[in-house]
Amino acid sequence: MTKEKKTTTYSIDAAGKTLGRIASEAAKALMGKTSADYTPHIRSDVKVSVSNAAKMYLREKKRAQKTYVSYSGHPGGLKRETLSMLSARLGKGAAIRKAVARMIPRNTMHTARMKNLTITE
Repeated sequence: MTKEKKTTTYSIDAAGKTLGRIASEAAKALMGKTSADYTPHIRSDVKVSVSNAAKMYLREKKRAQKTYVSYSGHPGGLKRETLSMLSARLGKGAAIRKAVARMIPRNTMHTARMKNLTITE
């Protein structure tokens, strides 16, 4: 008795939506929670594509105050970057990618799930 895995595609239009709403919808789909046969320990084969990332709604306060912090482990290795600096450097899709990555559980399936996420500006 073998079960065939079928790839399902899930598309999200980011125009006019906020960052958190887009990210939570994408994370839910990547985890497989939108399908009826959801099982937590089995990786679902869902591909999520987010379109119109440049038309995403972001308030000016969020662009200025939202900071991403990373620490290298070395003295003086604390780096802070605001959302506006991140989107200027890597595009608005990077903010969506970071938000989705932090909403997905950090287990062995995290990398494979993130590879199924495509974002277009």
